Amino acid sequence: MRLQSERFLTHLRATRNYSPHTLRAYGKDLEGFVVKYPGLEPSGIERVHVRAFLADLQKEGGLARATILRRMAALRSFVKYLRSTGLLKGNPIFGVPLPKRGRPLPKFLTESEMAELMSMPASSNAKHQLRDRAVIELIYSSGLRRAEVVSLNCGDIDYMSGTVRVFGKGSKERVVPVGDNALKCLRAYLEGRRKDDAEPVFIGPSGKRLSDAGLVFLLSRWVKASALKKKITPHVLRHSFATHLMNHGCDIRMVQEMLGHVSLQTTQIYTHVSLDRMKEVYKDSHPRSPK
Repeated sequence: MRLQSERFLTHLRATRNYSPHTLRAYGKDLEGFVVKYPGLEPSGIERVHVRAFLADLQKEGGLARATILRRMAALRSFVKYLRSTGLLKGNPIFGVPLPKRGRPLPKFLTESEMAELMSMPASSNAKHQLRDRAVIELIYSSGLRRAEVVSLNCGDIDYMSGTVRVFGKGSKERVVPVGDNALKCLRAYLEGRRKDDAEPVFIGPSGKRLSDAGLVFLLSRWVKASALKKKITPHVLRHSFATHLMNHGCDIRMVQEMLGHVSLQTTQIYTHVSLDRMKEVYKDSHPRSPK
């Protein structure tokens, strides 16, 4: 089973061009099934195995519904791969009832909280200060994923047009606007550096490209030094970008394009946040609304 799961990940890398981060996630999500049935041959996977695996996931304390569904989705993809290679004849996952997917609102910062985060005074380490501010400004300005940020090269930034070229999930290329503040921070950070097109924009302590973990760490360090008492991840900044655009009337399809969402349904979650804002405006503005 483990051998086939490794071949499955290799297949995803070759045919889907998935990022290392996505492949690690698939591997981790499949690990529980592989460990539960170490001696099970792919041809012997039956519905009873899938049901028992799902039952184990639901018994585990603290597992979010989204996590359970993600692990089952990874198993479904694995089963589909085994069937395509002829190693599995039936479809043991068909008909297994899954918990309904919830639609939690994305966590985001208010505009005043975002302003508070960016009003941090200069730290004693000027080198880190310039880089960290540029990272945070860029994520909020353009709604980039953390993997997209760390993979940026100097040649991807177009200062004349005020845009940045990014490669999202599946290495899909898109061009996203960058605000003046973010461009200013990028210029300040890159001043005096060699800026060959293939040179990484953001450098870590080792002098090499900043890693995903390094980006998360620098943001947590920045937040810790601020007055905000919240857990703020790179994705929270991305959610804040989308939410604030929607609240200011940006067309949802434009937001979809900038976020790099394949499906409009993925972007529609931000309309719920926007509706909350609309109700606030209505309450404050309509003469017949109770104050």
